[in-house]
Amino acid sequence: ERICGKTTISTIMEKGHWGSVSCLKYCYAPNSCDGKNRMLVSVPKRHFKRAVKRNLLKRRIREAYRLNKSLLPPSSVDILFVWSSAELCDFRTIEAEMIQSMQRIDAKIGGTGYAVCH
Repeated sequence: ERICGKTTISTIMEKGHWGSVSCLKYCYAPNSCDGKNRMLVSVPKRHFKRAVKRNLLKRRIREAYRLNKSLLPPSSVDILFVWSSAELCDFRTIEAEMIQSMQRIDAKIGGTGYAVCH
């Protein structure tokens, strides 16, 4: 369920739809029709110089996604999450922002007619 490859990432960033919640930016775009949602997490070095803190935030974001991915239907969507704050937040805050962003994505893809594969 992870996105890899420069071409895939650049396609998402160019053709995707951007949105944000207080500390979390997200970009989503339809992917090849395999019925799975894929995700990518990015924490910029600009905000956290030490890799330990960046990795901690990435783990928290991935876990929040894993616990709440049932909020999104299996509609073949690629999602890029980018941490946009300079502060280190606890898991509860990250999870609340993840839920809010996934609800927004679900509302948008429900109305845009992305292909749902079965």
